[in-house]
Amino acid sequence: MKITFDAVPICSDKMSGIGWCELGQTQALAALFPENRYEYSFFTSGDNERVKRVKALAGKRIGLNTSRFSGFAYRAVSNFLPVPYSLFFGRKSDITHFFNYIVPPFVHGKKVVTVHDMVYKAFPETVRGRTRYMLESGLKRSMKRADIIVTDSEFSKAEIIRYFPQHEHKIRVVPCGVDLERFRPCETPERIPEVKKSLDIDGDYFLYLGNIEPRKNLERLISAYAVFAKKAGAEAPKLVLAGGKGWLDSGIYSRVGKLGLSGRVIFTEYVPSEDMNPLMCGAVAFVFPSIYEGFGMPPLEAMACGVPVLASGEASLPEVTGDCALICDAYDVKSIARGLYRLYSDEELRRDLSRRGIERAKGFTWERSAKMLMDVYRELEK
Repeated sequence: MKITFDAVPICSDKMSGIGWCELGQTQALAALFPENRYEYSFFTSGDNERVKRVKALAGKRIGLNTSRFSGFAYRAVSNFLPVPYSLFFGRKSDITHFFNYIVPPFVHGKKVVTVHDMVYKAFPETVRGRTRYMLESGLKRSMKRADIIVTDSEFSKAEIIRYFPQHEHKIRVVPCGVDLERFRPCETPERIPEVKKSLDIDGDYFLYLGNIEPRKNLERLISAYAVFAKKAGAEAPKLVLAGGKGWLDSGIYSRVGKLGLSGRVIFTEYVPSEDMNPLMCGAVAFVFPSIYEGFGMPPLEAMACGVPVLASGEASLPEVTGDCALICDAYDVKSIARGLYRLYSDEELRRDLSRRGIERAKGFTWERSAKMLMDVYRELEK
């Protein structure tokens, strides 16, 4: 087969979880199934740096199929006028896979789309306006165009069926994975103080890693941390919120000031890929009390590093963490605070969660994910 991957999610130098998911699956596919031909397709807008970046990711196994047209302009126009995607990227692919919700009009061959979650339906107030508009105006058409819809978890499958029951027959679950080369117990502990210094972190810390946005439940986490810090006293670890600014985030930043935590809660910039492992491994625990996730890669990455995890019991997170994380009630500040204190005060619990988390993460590899995705592609050959 000739298989094309829409590369928009991996074009940015600051990839989100969707980009890492695409990269993990496509790299594993190309390595495991070299009998197929693969390519990344993307609009360059004349940006040579973008081409260099994607070419470096593609390596020798995946080719490039580019158009110098503006991707932003194409997406804006094709939302109203059915401008054929094939005009820019040809008609030679057997399958084209779009990893970020939207299938454009008139794509040649079979079409696969990954729909990661239904947060814009379930919690529209937590989604920025531009994204919500794109999904409200385009997702219904996109899922109709797709031959198969891939999603990351059984939870997300149920959510898609809840809002779009007519597409139940073409939904397939393909869980994400974790890169066990990048995320594993730290083999270079000397890197931990280096990374901490680069991010202005001193002393012990709890870590959250992800976008600074409402559905991550960070206002409640900050309030819970205030309760915890009062009980734990001066020796309480700090709270590091890493990953850079998201959207609708003003309440998150102002909560820190209102609670007098400016010296205890640390916001970092986007964390480079090479710094994530030492930053994870240096934490007392990883905290992720999100109210809605289609999968939830950060807790899995922390578990792979051997870092104990505090997570909410919402959405897909129980599918990912199993019984290998301490679970809190996402909507109860006192429950989150109790979780923080248990992980801070109970060294035996931390060791147990670390050991079990490492073992659980081994079941979520990109190779397993790629094999499941190839089964989807082969289904389309029949």
